[in-house]
Amino acid sequence: MKKVPVDVLKAGMAFSDPVYIEGNNLLVPAGVEIRQKDIDKLKTWGVTAVETIGKVILPKKNGENEEKTAAPQTVQAAPGSSAQNTPADAEKAPPAQQKPKKSSVITLMEVQENKSAYRAYIDLIEKLDQVLRNIDSGVPVEARSIDNITGKLLQSVREERNSFIGFILGGEVTGYEMSKSSVNTAILSSLIAMELKLPNHKVMQVITGALLHDVGMLRLPKEIVEKRGGLSPAELNRIQAHPLYAYKIVNKKLLYPEEVAVIVLQHHERWDGEGYPRRISGSAIDIGARIVSVADAFEAMVSQKPYRNSMMGYQAMKNLLSDNSRRFDPDVLKAFIQTMGIYPIGSIILLNNSAVARVTEVQGSAPLRPKIRILIDEFGKVYKKDEGDTIDLLTEKGLFIARAIDMKEITQKTSQGTTAVKHA
Repeated sequence: MKKVPVDVLKAGMAFSDPVYIEGNNLLVPAGVEIRQKDIDKLKTWGVTAVETIGKVILPKKNGENEEKTAAPQTVQAAPGSSAQNTPADAEKAPPAQQKPKKSSVITLMEVQENKSAYRAYIDLIEKLDQVLRNIDSGVPVEARSIDNITGKLLQSVREERNSFIGFILGGEVTGYEMSKSSVNTAILSSLIAMELKLPNHKVMQVITGALLHDVGMLRLPKEIVEKRGGLSPAELNRIQAHPLYAYKIVNKKLLYPEEVAVIVLQHHERWDGEGYPRRISGSAIDIGARIVSVADAFEAMVSQKPYRNSMMGYQAMKNLLSDNSRRFDPDVLKAFIQTMGIYPIGSIILLNNSAVARVTEVQGSAPLRPKIRILIDEFGKVYKKDEGDTIDLLTEKGLFIARAIDMKEITQKTSQGTTAVKHA
């Protein structure tokens, strides 16, 4: 795979092979011309290079095409950037040592068209990262700065719910790993809290607890946090102490009330009593902590990690559904499924008529029958992301979802000159 700088792309240029961003995400299929708005989006999102193999087809003035081989390009990391760190460093380094790469991954989801929502999402991550940097370095932090993040997050989720879910599942930002994970967990926690119809002040407390749930990790030795492989019993005990550290920071340093501090203290407790740090169970665990526990688990499964690929939203949801009241409160889990659906927004699915579609809206009353947009119809015709038909599976009784699929299946078939996707 060869990298082609975005700066050399021109409207009307086509490629003899598919063009990808970050290896697995299709920009344009083979032979399809790149539009100026595609190039503008790449620049807006901070993407510096696309990837392809084979030859670049440049447009000529006389209407004929000229083929050129795409020269391999190497994007060098700036001195001190996270690209020079090991994968473990990139994921686990304290916030002050991380460098953001905004939107270095692009998917085919429509939510990326909403630039204002995307900017709001990044802004939340950046502001929380600054808070975490200050806590990590001992700089005094006023709770008001965190309250502002909480308020903006709740407003953004209410206004752009589907977009924010799409950003989480699409891996829109790399870098800022702790703040990104915490913002994502807070977004999901807010959706659950609102689905449970908690009062507004409690929703705000849940969001604040979710934003700060892992702040205790900043108090652990770097060599333990960054260790790859198994932990010794002593090291595991240190890791399991991070909720206690978080509680002290939230309650004693930031001066939040007990209602918020208990969320960070108990977010690793389990419904069956096998969690930590105090092994409490059932309804004795604060409702906010039970909500954050579900949101944190889902976020961890769908997020890209240096040592593994992210899990499809559907597979992550299946894992949660198999819990059987061991780790999670069944009522909280039910609320999460109702708000997210079995196939979360952005999921790529195969229909029983062999068409491929993307989930655009979930329906709480019927989690198996969301609204979808066709990407590849039953005859193999590929649609651009905004041209396929929108179908409500709740009313189209003859159609149903056969299975969830990975975007790689589509891009691989496209590169082979066919759009067929086999049923499981």
